Amino acid sequence: MKVLLLNGSPRKAGCTYTALTVVAEALEKQGIETEIFQAGNPDMENVKAAAVKMAESDALVVGSPVYWASPSGQIIEFMDKLCSCAGKDMLHKPAAAVTSARRAGTTATLDVIMKYFTYHQMPVVSSNYWTMVHGNTPDEVQQDAEGIQIMRTLGNNMAWLLKCLEAGKKAGIEMPVDEEKIKTNFIR
Repeated sequence: MKVLLLNGSPRKAGCTYTALTVVAEALEKQGIETEIFQAGNPDMENVKAAAVKMAESDALVVGSPVYWASPSGQIIEFMDKLCSCAGKDMLHKPAAAVTSARRAGTTATLDVIMKYFTYHQMPVVSSNYWTMVHGNTPDEVQQDAEGIQIMRTLGNNMAWLLKCLEAGKKAGIEMPVDEEKIKTNFIR
């Protein structure tokens, strides 16, 4: 099993990366392979590379810093493009959102990211609190004991759900069959 973690920050080794690293370490301790992918660059070649990795992955974690009380513009553009070219490979795979902030805007950021998941029928994995860390530098994030615990718990919960899904497959439980999408237009 493998989890793809997208770092939606333009800072490759910043606060968001620090949070994602803690999630990845918890997953790896549970025997789950991980890859942190730098999604801070939304050009199509980078998106296509992530789409290939999404097809090969069993779950997704998307991380973003808070910019103006919402996700970074880079990760929004990246996710818009990724969903267009890899949405079929996201269906029914567990997903989680992670955010980092100096102080506030985290719940609004989580809300925006999670909408990508619910549109693609992805089971959303939670933790023991909202999946956020606080700090202005990676060192400050490491000092956020509660935030670090939240990230570890998120990784453990993701590993548990992936193992449950694998056990279900082995027991013959099939994925839901999708109905043809109905699109309602209220303009006559």
